[in-house]
Amino acid sequence: MAPRHIFAHAAVVLASLLLSACATRPVNPPITAVPDDKPYNFERTGKTERQKKNLVVLSFSGGGTRAAAFSYGVLEALKRTEIINTAGEKFRLLDEVDAITGVSGGSFTALSYRLYGDKLFDEYESRFLKRDVQGGLIWRGLNPFNWPALASTGWGRSEMAADYYDEILFNGVTFNDLDRKDGPFVAVSATDITSGSRVLFTPTNFDIICSELGSFRVARAAAASSAVPVVLSPLTINNYGGTCTHNLPTWTQPFLSDDNPPRPAARALERIRELRELQSGQEPYLHLVDGAVSDNLGLRGVLDIVNMLEALKEAGYKTSLDQIERMVVIVVNATSTPKTDWAHKEDAPSTLSIMVKASGVPIDRYSMEQIDLLRDTESRWRMMRILKDNPTIKGVPRNSKNPAIQYVRNSPDVKLYTINVSFAGIPDAQERAYLNQLPTTFVLEDEAVDRLRTGAQAALWNSPDFQMLIKDTGARMIELPTQDKTGASN
Repeated sequence: MAPRHIFAHAAVVLASLLLSACATRPVNPPITAVPDDKPYNFERTGKTERQKKNLVVLSFSGGGTRAAAFSYGVLEALKRTEIINTAGEKFRLLDEVDAITGVSGGSFTALSYRLYGDKLFDEYESRFLKRDVQGGLIWRGLNPFNWPALASTGWGRSEMAADYYDEILFNGVTFNDLDRKDGPFVAVSATDITSGSRVLFTPTNFDIICSELGSFRVARAAAASSAVPVVLSPLTINNYGGTCTHNLPTWTQPFLSDDNPPRPAARALERIRELRELQSGQEPYLHLVDGAVSDNLGLRGVLDIVNMLEALKEAGYKTSLDQIERMVVIVVNATSTPKTDWAHKEDAPSTLSIMVKASGVPIDRYSMEQIDLLRDTESRWRMMRILKDNPTIKGVPRNSKNPAIQYVRNSPDVKLYTINVSFAGIPDAQERAYLNQLPTTFVLEDEAVDRLRTGAQAALWNSPDFQMLIKDTGARMIELPTQDKTGASN
């Protein structure tokens, strides 16, 4: 190469490096006021009279591509599940989904379904599930052209990841773009590493921090929700809490004014306190990491809503529980429990292995407690329905001030289904063992992706709680894919 060309090439490289060195993180804009009567919707918009009778929520766990593929398999199964009601109408169970929560790997499936709708089933595999996402991120981190930007204040590896996610999946869309589409309400969350609080990418949460969500890129929300500590840097957003005119949502007032709130309200108060801390503005910056750190199943938000609705109804307020007959919560749990040979060796495991295990075990244990709490609520509502039919309760005058009688009468007349979809629900032992050994990464073999999808469908279909729902609604599976010996879908 001639010296003149060498210098010209060097000049281009230097100019590129200087330009990339100017990278700054996108700053979420502030707002000045939030109307006290601003409506917050947590359900599918434009529900038909038929849909108003059911409240269906999906909760997608973390776990990298393993979680993304497993949750995608559940969506495929719900697409194939057909319900025929008493009026002879046929519709898919997927069309009844009101809300989806997601963390980490599960957030990609949740946000992508909101963005693409049924087109997801044509594009998601090639654009994300069967792509070496992890390799793409590593390549960008090793590319010298990105080094100056990575060294910039506030613009770290998660911002680089967000740009990559836009290239391959989200196309630069913002939450305003999602609002213009039909489909279920979607709430993905991250964890503020300073306080440990959950930060949801929802209008409610962003109003609390006096910031505008609409212009926020969906890819940045996915990047924050999946920012595994150490591996990826925190994604930073501004907290303007306390700088705008804003009161906490009206549904919080009954809880805050009661010195001795009932049990469901007491649990809801924990989340209200988190919101008030964010609203105080004492932390001007929120450094967001993987949502699985504070909520590995994406289920805490669901529990908050259930507790809030139950407590308000027991206090005599009108809620959506007055209108629905069934509430269905499908927890898609891609948590894996890979076996080790530690117990068969005299030498203790390495420090790194211990750190990884120690960080995962408490999260997994807490996740199971969340499912148990939801099942407790399911049992309590069932018992209250039985007590309401008791002749003694029916014989007490309606104006009775007996708190126990009022508690029973104000309890929800809703049948709650808690459906836990996990590897444990897969009938084939060899398939369970195979899936349990899959790592938490953003790259898996195509075969692994296919077996996760079909495994999720089998786990859902074999769930006793799902079978009860099928029986109660008269639903049927239109098509249940088979597996060949490799586990691939046929």
